[in-house]
Amino acid sequence: MAMAPHPAIYSVMLYFSLIALASSEQSMRFGYIGEMGPSHWGNLSPDFAMCSKGKHQSPINIEKKHVVYNPKLEPLQMHYVTSNATLVDNQINVLVRYNNSMDFIKADGKKYTLKQMHWHSPSEHTIDGERFDVELHMVHKNDEGNITVVAILYRYGRHDPFLDKIKSKVDEFAKAVHTSGEQAQIQIGQVHMTPLRRHCHKYFRYAGSLTTPPCTENITWHILLKVREMSRGQADELRSILEKGCRKNSRPTQPLHDRIVEMFDDTRAPRKKD
Repeated sequence: MAMAPHPAIYSVMLYFSLIALASSEQSMRFGYIGEMGPSHWGNLSPDFAMCSKGKHQSPINIEKKHVVYNPKLEPLQMHYVTSNATLVDNQINVLVRYNNSMDFIKADGKKYTLKQMHWHSPSEHTIDGERFDVELHMVHKNDEGNITVVAILYRYGRHDPFLDKIKSKVDEFAKAVHTSGEQAQIQIGQVHMTPLRRHCHKYFRYAGSLTTPPCTENITWHILLKVREMSRGQADELRSILEKGCRKNSRPTQPLHDRIVEMFDDTRAPRKKD
Protein backbone atom coordinates (compact mmCIF):
# COMPACT_ATOMS: atom_id res chain seq x y z
CA MET A 1 0.00 0.00 0.00
CA ALA A 2 1.67 3.19 -1.15
CA MET A 3 1.56 6.08 1.29
CA ALA A 4 0.63 9.53 0.02
CA PRO A 5 3.44 12.10 0.16
CA HIS A 6 3.21 14.58 2.96
CA PRO A 7 2.37 18.17 2.11
CA ALA A 8 4.77 20.70 3.60
CA ILE A 9 2.17 21.91 6.06
CA TYR A 10 1.81 18.39 7.47
CA SER A 11 5.56 18.15 8.00
CA VAL A 12 5.61 21.42 9.91
CA MET A 13 2.56 20.53 12.02
CA LEU A 14 3.90 17.08 12.80
CA TYR A 15 7.33 18.28 13.82
CA PHE A 16 6.11 21.02 16.10
CA SER A 17 3.32 18.94 17.62
CA LEU A 18 5.90 16.34 18.62
CA ILE A 19 8.27 18.79 20.26
CA ALA A 20 5.59 21.04 21.74
CA LEU A 21 4.26 18.29 23.97
CA ALA A 22 7.72 17.94 25.50
CA SER A 23 8.24 21.66 26.00
CA SER A 24 8.34 22.98 29.55
CA GLU A 25 6.36 25.99 28.38
CA GLN A 26 3.50 23.86 27.00
CA SER A 27 0.46 23.70 29.26
CA MET A 28 -1.83 20.73 28.91
CA ARG A 29 -4.77 21.72 26.71
CA PHE A 30 -6.48 18.32 26.60
CA GLY A 31 -6.88 15.23 28.73
CA TYR A 32 -8.53 11.86 28.99
CA ILE A 33 -11.56 12.42 31.22
CA GLY A 34 -14.57 14.74 31.34
CA GLU A 35 -14.82 17.79 29.12
CA MET A 36 -11.13 17.57 28.20
CA GLY A 37 -11.44 13.92 27.14
CA PRO A 38 -11.04 12.35 23.69
CA SER A 39 -14.67 12.77 22.63
CA HIS A 40 -14.26 16.54 23.06
CA TRP A 41 -10.78 17.03 21.57
CA GLY A 42 -12.08 18.26 18.23
CA ASN A 43 -13.93 21.11 19.95
CA LEU A 44 -11.18 22.25 22.32
CA SER A 45 -9.26 24.22 19.69
CA PRO A 46 -9.50 24.94 15.96
CA ASP A 47 -6.07 23.31 15.72
CA PHE A 48 -7.61 20.05 16.97
CA ALA A 49 -10.40 19.86 14.38
CA MET A 50 -8.86 16.80 12.71
CA CYS A 51 -9.52 14.81 15.91
CA SER A 52 -13.24 14.84 15.07
CA LYS A 53 -13.23 15.38 11.30
CA GLY A 54 -10.38 13.12 10.20
CA LYS A 55 -11.18 9.92 8.32
CA HIS A 56 -7.80 8.23 8.80
CA GLN A 57 -7.45 8.43 12.55
CA SER A 58 -5.56 6.29 15.06
CA PRO A 59 -5.68 4.06 16.99
CA ILE A 60 -7.73 1.30 15.38
CA ASN A 61 -8.95 -2.18 16.15
CA ILE A 62 -7.05 -4.62 13.93
CA GLU A 63 -9.26 -7.48 12.77
CA LYS A 64 -6.98 -10.30 11.69
CA LYS A 65 -9.49 -11.78 9.26
CA HIS A 66 -9.47 -8.54 7.26
CA VAL A 67 -5.70 -8.00 7.30
CA VAL A 68 -4.00 -8.28 3.88
CA TYR A 69 -0.68 -10.10 3.68
CA ASN A 70 1.73 -8.08 1.52
CA PRO A 71 4.76 -10.10 0.36
CA LYS A 72 6.40 -6.93 -0.99
CA LEU A 73 6.91 -5.52 2.48
CA GLU A 74 10.24 -6.10 4.19
CA PRO A 75 11.34 -6.65 7.80
CA LEU A 76 11.85 -3.46 9.77
CA GLN A 77 15.56 -2.84 10.07
CA MET A 78 16.11 -1.47 13.56
CA HIS A 79 19.52 0.10 13.91
CA TYR A 80 19.34 0.74 17.65
CA VAL A 81 22.53 0.64 19.71
CA THR A 82 22.94 3.45 22.27
CA SER A 83 21.50 6.94 22.45
CA ASN A 84 21.79 10.02 24.62
CA ALA A 85 18.31 10.54 26.08
CA THR A 86 16.26 12.63 28.49
CA LEU A 87 13.17 11.64 30.51
CA VAL A 88 10.48 14.32 30.23
CA ASP A 89 7.30 14.82 32.26
CA ASN A 90 4.97 15.25 29.31
CA GLN A 91 1.90 15.52 31.59
CA ILE A 92 -0.15 13.20 29.37
CA ASN A 93 2.57 10.51 29.27
CA VAL A 94 6.15 9.74 30.24
CA LEU A 95 8.38 10.60 27.30
CA VAL A 96 11.95 9.67 26.45
CA ARG A 97 13.43 12.31 24.18
CA TYR A 98 16.46 11.35 22.12
CA ASN A 99 19.11 14.03 21.79
CA ASN A 100 20.93 13.98 18.44
CA SER A 101 20.07 10.30 18.10
CA MET A 102 22.03 8.13 15.71
CA ASP A 103 19.49 5.33 16.11
CA PHE A 104 17.15 4.73 13.21
CA ILE A 105 14.97 2.26 11.39
CA LYS A 106 14.70 1.47 7.71
CA ALA A 107 11.16 1.00 6.44
CA ASP A 108 10.08 0.87 2.80
CA GLY A 109 13.69 1.55 1.86
CA LYS A 110 13.79 4.85 3.76
CA LYS A 111 15.71 5.85 6.86
CA TYR A 112 13.78 7.28 9.82
CA THR A 113 15.62 8.67 12.85
CA LEU A 114 14.31 7.93 16.34
CA LYS A 115 13.09 11.17 17.97
CA GLN A 116 11.14 10.10 21.05
CA MET A 117 9.13 7.34 22.64
CA HIS A 118 6.36 7.21 25.20
CA TRP A 119 3.93 4.79 26.85
CA HIS A 120 0.13 4.54 26.90
CA SER A 121 -1.80 2.47 29.41
CA PRO A 122 -3.88 0.54 28.59
CA SER A 123 -2.98 0.01 24.95
CA GLU A 124 -4.49 2.23 22.30
CA HIS A 125 -4.51 -0.29 19.44
CA THR A 126 -6.51 -3.46 19.92
CA ILE A 127 -6.32 -6.77 18.06
CA ASP A 128 -9.61 -8.56 17.44
CA GLY A 129 -11.06 -6.38 20.17
CA GLU A 130 -8.41 -7.32 22.75
CA ARG A 131 -6.87 -4.39 24.60
CA PHE A 132 -3.45 -4.90 26.15
CA ASP A 133 -1.98 -3.54 29.37
CA VAL A 134 0.58 -1.11 27.89
CA GLU A 135 1.59 0.22 24.48
CA LEU A 136 4.93 1.80 23.62
CA HIS A 137 5.17 4.27 20.73
CA MET A 138 8.58 4.84 19.15
CA VAL A 139 8.34 7.96 16.97
CA HIS A 140 10.67 8.37 13.99
CA LYS A 141 11.10 11.11 11.40
CA ASN A 142 12.96 11.17 8.08
CA ASP A 143 14.69 13.99 6.22
CA GLU A 144 11.52 14.76 4.25
CA GLY A 145 9.57 15.32 7.45
CA ASN A 146 7.57 12.09 7.23
CA ILE A 147 6.70 10.33 10.46
CA THR A 148 6.52 6.61 11.18
CA VAL A 149 5.68 5.06 14.52
CA VAL A 150 6.64 1.59 15.72
CA ALA A 151 4.20 0.35 18.36
CA ILE A 152 4.90 -2.48 20.82
CA LEU A 153 2.10 -4.07 22.86
CA TYR A 154 2.67 -5.46 26.37
CA ARG A 155 0.93 -7.83 28.77
CA TYR A 156 1.69 -7.98 32.47
CA GLY A 157 4.33 -10.59 33.20
CA ARG A 158 8.10 -10.56 33.42
CA HIS A 159 10.11 -7.37 33.75
CA ASP A 160 10.68 -5.39 30.56
CA PRO A 161 14.49 -5.40 30.04
CA PHE A 162 14.58 -1.88 28.59
CA LEU A 163 12.85 -0.35 31.62
CA ASP A 164 15.14 -2.41 33.85
CA LYS A 165 18.14 -0.72 32.23
CA ILE A 166 16.86 2.76 33.11
CA LYS A 167 15.16 1.89 36.42
CA SER A 168 17.38 4.11 38.58
CA LYS A 169 16.68 7.09 36.32
CA VAL A 170 12.93 6.38 36.30
CA ASP A 171 12.98 6.28 40.13
CA GLU A 172 14.89 9.59 40.23
CA PHE A 173 12.51 11.05 37.68
CA ALA A 174 9.42 10.00 39.66
CA LYS A 175 10.77 11.73 42.78
CA ALA A 176 11.55 14.88 40.81
CA VAL A 177 8.03 15.00 39.36
CA HIS A 178 6.37 14.59 42.77
CA THR A 179 8.56 17.16 44.54
CA SER A 180 8.83 19.84 41.85
CA GLY A 181 6.09 22.21 40.82
CA GLU A 182 7.65 22.52 37.39
CA GLN A 183 7.82 20.09 34.52
CA ALA A 184 10.60 17.68 35.41
CA GLN A 185 13.40 16.52 33.13
CA ILE A 186 16.12 14.02 33.98
CA GLN A 187 19.15 13.29 31.82
CA ILE A 188 19.43 9.55 31.31
CA GLY A 189 22.69 9.70 29.40
CA GLN A 190 23.60 6.82 27.14
CA VAL A 191 20.77 4.31 26.84
CA HIS A 192 21.36 0.82 25.51
CA MET A 193 18.62 0.26 22.95
CA THR A 194 19.28 -3.34 21.99
CA PRO A 195 16.31 -4.81 23.96
CA LEU A 196 13.97 -2.92 21.62
CA ARG A 197 15.37 -4.43 18.44
CA ARG A 198 13.74 -7.83 18.86
CA HIS A 199 10.73 -9.31 17.07
CA CYS A 200 10.59 -6.85 14.17
CA HIS A 201 10.03 -9.40 11.38
CA LYS A 202 6.26 -9.58 11.81
CA TYR A 203 4.10 -6.49 11.91
CA PHE A 204 0.83 -4.83 10.93
CA ARG A 205 1.03 -1.66 8.85
CA TYR A 206 -1.50 1.03 8.03
CA ALA A 207 -1.89 4.79 7.41
CA GLY A 208 -3.19 6.69 10.43
CA SER A 209 -2.68 9.73 12.63
CA LEU A 210 -1.18 11.00 15.83
CA THR A 211 -3.23 9.60 18.73
CA THR A 212 -3.15 12.92 20.59
CA PRO A 213 -4.15 16.41 19.41
CA PRO A 214 -3.77 17.79 16.81
CA CYS A 215 -4.44 14.23 15.51
CA THR A 216 -2.54 15.01 12.31
CA GLU A 217 -2.91 12.33 9.65
CA ASN A 218 -0.47 10.74 7.16
CA ILE A 219 1.39 8.80 9.85
CA THR A 220 2.67 5.34 8.92
CA TRP A 221 2.09 2.86 11.74
CA HIS A 222 3.94 -0.41 12.28
CA ILE A 223 2.46 -2.51 15.11
CA LEU A 224 4.69 -5.45 15.97
CA LEU A 225 2.82 -8.77 16.13
CA LYS A 226 4.84 -10.07 19.05
CA VAL A 227 3.22 -9.03 22.33
CA ARG A 228 5.91 -8.49 24.96
CA GLU A 229 5.81 -8.48 28.74
CA MET A 230 6.17 -5.79 31.39
CA SER A 231 5.73 -6.21 35.12
CA ARG A 232 2.72 -4.62 36.75
CA GLY A 233 5.12 -2.75 39.03
CA GLN A 234 6.93 -1.19 36.07
CA ALA A 235 3.64 -0.09 34.53
CA ASP A 236 2.38 1.25 37.87
CA GLU A 237 5.49 3.39 38.29
CA LEU A 238 5.07 4.93 34.84
CA ARG A 239 1.42 5.69 35.60
CA SER A 240 2.16 7.11 39.06
CA ILE A 241 4.31 9.85 37.50
CA LEU A 242 1.31 11.29 35.63
CA GLU A 243 -1.57 13.44 36.80
CA LYS A 244 -4.46 11.28 38.03
CA GLY A 245 -6.63 12.22 35.05
CA CYS A 246 -3.97 10.95 32.63
CA ARG A 247 -3.04 7.67 34.27
CA LYS A 248 -5.35 5.97 31.81
CA ASN A 249 -4.06 7.76 28.75
CA SER A 250 -5.50 5.83 25.82
CA ARG A 251 -7.59 7.25 23.03
CA PRO A 252 -10.52 4.99 22.02
CA THR A 253 -10.20 3.15 18.72
CA GLN A 254 -11.32 5.04 15.61
CA PRO A 255 -13.27 3.88 12.52
CA LEU A 256 -11.17 2.22 9.84
CA HIS A 257 -13.20 3.71 6.96
CA ASP A 258 -11.61 2.88 3.60
CA ARG A 259 -8.19 1.89 4.91
CA ILE A 260 -6.47 -1.47 4.52
CA VAL A 261 -4.30 -2.98 7.23
CA GLU A 262 -1.38 -4.89 5.76
CA MET A 263 0.75 -7.53 7.41
CA PHE A 264 4.32 -8.64 6.92
CA ASP A 265 5.40 -12.04 8.18
CA ASP A 266 8.85 -13.21 7.18
CA THR A 267 7.91 -16.87 7.79
CA ARG A 268 5.55 -16.54 4.82
CA ALA A 269 7.94 -14.62 2.59
CA PRO A 270 9.37 -16.56 -0.38
CA ARG A 271 12.94 -17.64 0.15
CA LYS A 272 15.61 -16.48 -2.29
CA LYS A 273 17.29 -19.25 -4.23
CA ASP A 274 21.04 -19.68 -3.93
